[in-house]
Amino acid sequence: MSIATMPLNFAGSMPRAKLFRTYLTEAKYESLRALRSPAFAIPFLTLPAALYLLFGVLLAGNMSHGDHTISKIMFVNFSVFGIMGPGMFGFGMFVANERSQGLLTLKRALPMPPASYLVAKMAMTVVFSAIVMATLIGVAATLGHTGLSIPQFLAVGLIDIAGSLPFCAVGLFIGTIASGKSAPAFINLAYLPMMHLGGLFYPLPKKVQIIERFSPAFYLDELGLKAVGVPSLDQLATGVSGNDSALLAVLVLAVVTLFFAALAIRRLRGPHVRQAIART
Repeated sequence: MSIATMPLNFAGSMPRAKLFRTYLTEAKYESLRALRSPAFAIPFLTLPAALYLLFGVLLAGNMSHGDHTISKIMFVNFSVFGIMGPGMFGFGMFVANERSQGLLTLKRALPMPPASYLVAKMAMTVVFSAIVMATLIGVAATLGHTGLSIPQFLAVGLIDIAGSLPFCAVGLFIGTIASGKSAPAFINLAYLPMMHLGGLFYPLPKKVQIIERFSPAFYLDELGLKAVGVPSLDQLATGVSGNDSALLAVLVLAVVTLFFAALAIRRLRGPHVRQAIART
C-alpha cells in the first residue's frame, strides 16, 4: 500500500486518554525544541523585558514625574510587543522551514491526529507568551512604579496570552505561502508595520491615526489599557477620549484569527500538499 492510499486520520480510533497524551507529547516537544533554539528563544524571551526596562521604566519614568499613567501605558504597550514575536515568528518561520524540508508531508503520513501539529505550535506560543509576561510583570512590579494591583497584572497577562492567537494566525498564513529562506523577510513586512503603526511606542499624527485600526496590535493594546483604566498614547497626546468598546476589539481580533487561520488551513489542505504526498 502506498502512502497516497493510506488512511491519514488515525485520531478517530484512539481512546480519549491516548489522544490527549498524543497532543500533550507533541506540544511538549515542540515547546522544548523552540526553547532549545537560541536564535529563536533568546531574542523573544529577553528583548521585551530589556527594552521595557530601558524605554518603559528608565526613560519614560524620568518623564512621568511620578504620574503612574505613563508607566501603566508603557507596561501594557510593551506587553503587546512582547507577545507578537513568538506568535508570528514561531508559526511563520517554523512552518515555512518545515514545508521546505518536507516535514509536513512526513507528518501527514504518521499515525497522529491531524490537528496536533497546529495545536503543538499554539501551545509553544502560549508557553513563550507566558514567560514573556512573567518577566515583564516582574520588572514592572519591582522597578516600573506602575501602581498596578496583582489582579490588574494578571488581567493584562491573560489578555495578552489569549491575544497572541491573531498573530499566530497571521504567522501561520505567511508560513504557508513563503519559503524557508524568505519567511523572515515576509514576517517582518507584517510585524514591523503592525508594531509601529499600532500606536504602541509613540502617538501617530491625528490625520493618520486611522491607520492604527488596520493593526491587530492596536485592538489588543486597547483591551489591555481598558483593563488598567488608562488612555492610549494617542488619547493622551490629543486629549480626546476613545469611544471604542472592548467588545469591538475582541470581535476584530477574533475575525483576524479566524480569517487568516482559515486561509492557512485551506492552503495546507490544498492540491499541492496532496500531490506531494502522492509522490512519496
